[in-house]
Amino acid sequence: MALEKGRNLFKQLSEPLVSKLEGVNPATLTWLTLPTGLASAWLMMNAGAGQEGALMFVGAAVLMATAMALDGLDGNLARATGQVTRWGDYLDHTLDRVLDVVWVLALGYNMVWFGHAELAWAAAMFAMFGSYLGTQAQAVAGSRNYGGFSRADRMVLTFAALLGAAIMAYMDYGSWGEWNNIEINPISLIIAISGLGGIYTFVVRFFKAKADLQALDKTKPLSTPKGKENTDE
Repeated sequence: MALEKGRNLFKQLSEPLVSKLEGVNPATLTWLTLPTGLASAWLMMNAGAGQEGALMFVGAAVLMATAMALDGLDGNLARATGQVTRWGDYLDHTLDRVLDVVWVLALGYNMVWFGHAELAWAAAMFAMFGSYLGTQAQAVAGSRNYGGFSRADRMVLTFAALLGAAIMAYMDYGSWGEWNNIEINPISLIIAISGLGGIYTFVVRFFKAKADLQALDKTKPLSTPKGKENTDE
């Protein structure tokens, strides 16, 4: 989606910082996303109402944004310094998936603003399914499938939801209403969006991958029909 195009803009804006980090191992930045992201998750889960809750939501947003910035910097640094490795790519995707699930669950386990763990688990799994097809397409075809509701889209909207919740917490205004015992507020909305976006992404990426892989099978088949020799060797 549109927000995914921000990758190129971030690359341009981060070039001055990347040039100053040439002596740093990109994996160091990758690993730093984990404690930063987990600290953000702790604040998401424990933020309540009032000024303290507002500050915790703002802190969660800042830490999440920092983790996302580190996640983008590690790849830019690796490419700029010729340190691109398969292990680095694998590690990056692994920690991305861990934080994707942890963030949704942390919001879902916030008993003040949501408190429906079963729905949070469903949303987290749906988001994971969509992300999985992107990385699986890369593993099979060699190119990443970014179609659908991307991680960048979800993170930007989550950031906005955290700031929205911070404002509501500061104003002691908990929700806009209720639906099936679920408080309607920025936190419940982003959980719903994460789950529905995951389903949408799964469908879009599945059929995109199907078309790409079938085309690849025609031009570069993995096997030849019985009785025919493979002329590529």
